[in-house]
Amino acid sequence: MVYVQRDAQGKLLRVEPLPFEGMSEPIAVESEELQNWLKVKEEVNARLESLHSSDLELVRVLEDVVNVLVDRGVIQYTDLPEPARIKLDQRAVARADIEGLNSLLKDSGE
Repeated sequence: MVYVQRDAQGKLLRVEPLPFEGMSEPIAVESEELQNWLKVKEEVNARLESLHSSDLELVRVLEDVVNVLVDRGVIQYTDLPEPARIKLDQRAVARADIEGLNSLLKDSGE
């Protein structure tokens, strides 16, 4: 058995292994309703993870776009808001540090 909370339409909102305040009722772990809810929740989590991963990739693309625009003189680096410049500078330093550490690993034969 698990314990659930339902919304006004009777749809599952929350599922917990132990009773909790605001729960509606216990239901069987094997219930089709619970299995469907868990499957949908897993799919939502997978899609959110995929979106998060693509967000991280997009950050790098945007950094490259800013660099190209600055290099071509389309914008001045100082045109960017200060918080954006600070974040870009921090990321550039972090990447340089990582590249330096990677070269040390290669030089040491690992």
